[in-house]
Amino acid sequence: AVRATAAGAPGAAPGGAPGTAPLVVDGRVRLEATLTDPADSDAAIATVHRLRDAVHAVPDARALVGGYTAQQEDTRTTAAHDRRLITPVVLLCVLAVLVLLLRSLVAPVLLAATVALSYLATLGVSAVVFPHVFGFSAVDPSVPLYGYVFLVALGVDYNIFLMTRVREESLRLGTREGVLRGLTATGGVITSAGVVLAATFAALGVIPLAFLAQIAFIVAFGVLLDTLLVRSLLVPALVRDLGDRVWWPAGTGRGALRAGSASASTASVSVSSEAGSGSGG
Repeated sequence: AVRATAAGAPGAAPGGAPGTAPLVVDGRVRLEATLTDPADSDAAIATVHRLRDAVHAVPDARALVGGYTAQQEDTRTTAAHDRRLITPVVLLCVLAVLVLLLRSLVAPVLLAATVALSYLATLGVSAVVFPHVFGFSAVDPSVPLYGYVFLVALGVDYNIFLMTRVREESLRLGTREGVLRGLTATGGVITSAGVVLAATFAALGVIPLAFLAQIAFIVAFGVLLDTLLVRSLLVPALVRDLGDRVWWPAGTGRGALRAGSASASTASVSVSSEAGSGSGG
């Protein structure tokens, strides 16, 4: 799977010529190997793994295997590790912020789930569109993570904007009516902001770089999906179906608010009565 030669001494032809003394620096020798398979193929990656297993098995060798294929494989492995680490950390941080803001457990879990669902749906559409529409044979390893961070951050912004208003309205009118009032007040702003933001990211697609084109599509499509469907229809529908249970365990405090309003009304009537008695006297 490879053809290897020792790197020649300074001034020798690249790759070293047969019979040329190898270049030794601090007791280390560089061997140049040419893969017989395409550099970005699975077979080439498998060859790199076999080479690493072989050289690492040599005692005290401290050998390294580099080159384009090895670098791409290391980048892919690092990106996969970052996704496994950063994805849950970001989601937990978002969940903590929503819990503190909404003083509830059910609503934050529901909102975090919709954000994750929107991201996964965007990845699924991208997996179909990239090879069949844009002609991308592969996706940059860091694209899914960048897309996740952008979409989660933007989705949480829209969630906070919508649900804080819904909670305010729910204190006065109840959850079912509060959802309608909150969506009426914020829906147009959220949708408009999403369209503008999607157009802004889509403009990155004109730059002739596959990485930017992929990021542009993921973020633009994800934002439109989030603002036009998830935030405008799915989230309000779920909250309306759950009713006051969505604010568990704290609740909306609507009962306390009504009790306070009733007390204020009683006090007002008493003051009016006393004033009326005084006038009669």
